Amino acid sequence: MALVRLQKILADAGVASRRASEVLIAEGRVSVDGIQIFELGSKFDPEISKVEVDGEAIRSLKTKTYLAFYKPRGVISTMSDPEGRPNLGDFFHTRNERLFHVGRLDRESEGLILLTNDGDLTHRATHPSYGMLKKYLIEIEGTFTKENIDTLLKGVILEDGLARALEVNVVREINNKHHWVEVSIHEGRFHIVRRMFEFLEIEVLRLIRTDFGPISMGETKEGRWRVLNSVELENLFIGLKLN
Repeated sequence: MALVRLQKILADAGVASRRASEVLIAEGRVSVDGIQIFELGSKFDPEISKVEVDGEAIRSLKTKTYLAFYKPRGVISTMSDPEGRPNLGDFFHTRNERLFHVGRLDRESEGLILLTNDGDLTHRATHPSYGMLKKYLIEIEGTFTKENIDTLLKGVILEDGLARALEVNVVREINNKHHWVEVSIHEGRFHIVRRMFEFLEIEVLRLIRTDFGPISMGETKEGRWRVLNSVELENLFIGLKLN
C-alpha cells in the first residue's frame, strides 16, 4: 500500500475536509500509532496505521457518497445550526455517513448543492484554482439591456475585486421590466452574483443555482436529493483531476 498524506487519510475517512484536517494536525489533535503528529507532510499507510483524532480511532470509509441536492430558499448551507435555523443537516439526519457540503448557497438562494463524504473532492471542488463553472437562473425586476449584459461580461469592480460573468443569456422576458436571466461564472465569492446585479442597480427576486461544474440539477425537486450517476462522477473527477 502506498503511503498517504495524513490530511488525506483523515479526509478520506470523513473526519473533515482536507483543509480542516490540516488544522486538526497543526493543533496537535491527531496521533498515529500513539505518536502525536504536527507535520502536515507526514505520510502513513492507512491500512496498517492506527490514526486517532482527540484520542478516538478513525475508521477508513469503504464507500463514498456523492449526492446532488436542491436546497430550498430559507435553508442555510451548514450541516447543523446552534440557533435552530433550517439547515442542510435537517434533510440528511437519517443517513449514517458524515457528509460535507461542497460550496455554499446563501440563505435566500436555492438550487443545486453537492454533498459527499469524500474530503479530497470537497477540498478540490471549492478551491479557486480548479475554477468550477457555476450556472445560475436569476429572476430580476428592472430593465435589462444589452449594455447590462456587456457590463457583466466585461466585469464589474466590487469591494473585493473584479467579478466577471462568462456567459449571460435572457431566458425569458415577462415584460420589459421582469426577466429570467441565466448567468455562468467561475467565481465562488460571497453573494457574488447578487452583488453583480446590485452594481447594475437591478433587483434580484430569485436566484437558483442549476449547475455546478458538470453536474446539473436536472429534474431534482426542491428539498430532494439524488445520487450522482457514473457519468457525472467521471466528468467531475476529470474536472478536478482526481482520476
